[in-house]
Amino acid sequence: MGPHPAVAAIRLAVRRVLHDLLTEHHTNTTRHAPARALPGAPSDPGAPPVPTPPTAVPPGAVPVEVRRGSSARPGAGRPGPAAPESPLVLVACSGGADSMALASALAFEAPKLGVRAGGITVDHGLQPGSDLRAEEVALRLRELGLDPVESVAVTVGREGGPEAAARDARYAALDAALERHGATAVLLGHTRDDQAETVLLGLARGSGIRSLSGMAAVSGADGRYRRPFLQLDRQTARKACMVQSLPVWDDPHNADPAYTRSRLRHEGLPALEKALGKGVVEALARTAQLSRDDADALDTWARQAEASVRDAAGRLECAKLYALPPAVRRRILRRAAIEAGAPAGSLFARHIEEIDRLITGWRGQGAINLPGRVVAQRQGGRLVIRQG
Repeated sequence: MGPHPAVAAIRLAVRRVLHDLLTEHHTNTTRHAPARALPGAPSDPGAPPVPTPPTAVPPGAVPVEVRRGSSARPGAGRPGPAAPESPLVLVACSGGADSMALASALAFEAPKLGVRAGGITVDHGLQPGSDLRAEEVALRLRELGLDPVESVAVTVGREGGPEAAARDARYAALDAALERHGATAVLLGHTRDDQAETVLLGLARGSGIRSLSGMAAVSGADGRYRRPFLQLDRQTARKACMVQSLPVWDDPHNADPAYTRSRLRHEGLPALEKALGKGVVEALARTAQLSRDDADALDTWARQAEASVRDAAGRLECAKLYALPPAVRRRILRRAAIEAGAPAGSLFARHIEEIDRLITGWRGQGAINLPGRVVAQRQGGRLVIRQG
């Protein structure tokens, strides 16, 4: 008799991601492998020595506290020539049902595929006893057989609100852990329900199709973040934990109405399902994927069209921009504003609309002030975007 359907579902989702990572790892290893000398060929005494890569955390990484008790083990040298080391995959685990189900599936599937599996839990320090809870989560990860395992404490700032600040601190810690251990990827436990909530939040902000595309299955630098559960609902993950007798922790912040996502989860989505019927979550997740496909296509179009709307000096020509579809033109404008120094996170749809009016609704209006002290203005049929 096979595993419970919920357990089978989470394992299959993780197995697919691990297969993808293994394929990428072998491809990269083959591409960067040094050429072998022909038998009998003399070695080159003048060849420069191969530099040893540094093991320290790269400059710019956010300092975090790695608590004692970590089971992280440095890679031990092996005698004689050996095949490249198998990739290390980490799971980010809060102790909740989603991430515990993900950790259990990784611990089960990774050894079968020859993948090393570890875990990291982040203590945001926002609740009393959070440090003890983080150590409990780390202990559970070790009991699953994951290694290395770390409990990392971070300091959460205030920029962007409490939810955004906590997210920024968490991802900075995950980035640092990935670099510290030389890991290939970090698995995140976001489910289809999380995706639906993200789409609704984007819709409420009126941020456009890219915002409606939600979370990507693969994201981050070099595709370091993977989300195996985006096609699975939250209940499947919880059921998988229950049938495996995995203890889970329910973060009280997830039920606190002070947080926007919590209100959406416990009030907004149930109200939508009551009004529209079941299937709202699935429909929103499907909308995310369709929106992502469209947004990717438009981004590609905009990158290809940008060279055609610049003059010999690289300045944007208003007449040529006017001839483009609005969705393509506004992407070019956004890219130009970011290249001039406007922070991407502070550049909203209303800013791009104001720049767009310099092209589509020109009446001799003055310069447009953008975040990051960037100024956009029309001069002699050219659109100039620069630091003010």
